[in-house]
Amino acid sequence: MLGFQHSQGGAFEIAIQFGAVLAVIGYYARELGSQARALRHDPLTRQLWLGVAVACLPAMLAGLALRNVIKAVLFASPVVIAWALIAGGVVFLLVERRPIRPPATSHLRKVSLRQAFGIGLVQALALVPGVSRSGAAIVGGLLAGLDRRTATAFSFYLAIPTLGGATLVELWGALSQLDPLVARDFVLGTLVALVVSWLSIGWLLRYVSAHSFTPFAIYRILIGLVILGLHAGGVLR
Repeated sequence: MLGFQHSQGGAFEIAIQFGAVLAVIGYYARELGSQARALRHDPLTRQLWLGVAVACLPAMLAGLALRNVIKAVLFASPVVIAWALIAGGVVFLLVERRPIRPPATSHLRKVSLRQAFGIGLVQALALVPGVSRSGAAIVGGLLAGLDRRTATAFSFYLAIPTLGGATLVELWGALSQLDPLVARDFVLGTLVALVVSWLSIGWLLRYVSAHSFTPFAIYRILIGLVILGLHAGGVLR
C-alpha cells in the first residue's frame, strides 16, 4: 500500500525480523544467562535447548530446500498473504473451540522432544507469507499439550534460531545489492521491529494467560478480506 521499493525480493520483510530476535534476547537476557551457566549440569535446561534445536529443524530444512520457490511463487501476490491470514484465523478459531483439557506441560523446561518436533512442524507452515511464525508455533504448542503461557514463551525462544538463521541467509543473499539507501531502510526497519517486539512480549505473555486468541483470529480474517478487496480493486498487485 505504501509503494515501498526496497524489499529486495522479500529480503527486507525477513531480515527486519532480526529486531524481534534482539528483543527476545534482551527480554529474556537474565534467564538466558542463567540457563547458559546451568547448561552443563542441569538436564532440564539441556532438554529445553535441545527441544528448541529440534523444533527449528523443519523450517530450516524446508526453507533452505524451497527458498527460491517460496520467494518466486508465494511472495509474488498479496492474494497468498490474504488467504494465509484468513486460513490462520480460522485455525485459531477451531483451536479455541476444542474441548478443554488440562495442559500436559506448564513449564518451559519440561517441553519434551516429541512436543518440540510437533511445534516445529507447525511452525514450518510460516514459510508461507501471511502465516504468523509465532502464531503457528503457539498453535503447535497448544495442540502438543502446552498451556498458553508456555506455548507462547516457547515460540519466543524458538524465534532466536529460526528468525536469526533466516535473517542471516537473507542478508547474505542480498548483501551485494545493499547500497546505502537500501541498507538504511533495512537498519531502520530492524530498529522499529526491535522496539515494537520489546513492547509486545511482556504484554502478550500476560494477555494469553487469561484470554483466548479469538480476537486475533477475527483480526486476521478481517485483514485478509481487506487485502482481497484491495487486490480486486487494483490497489494492491
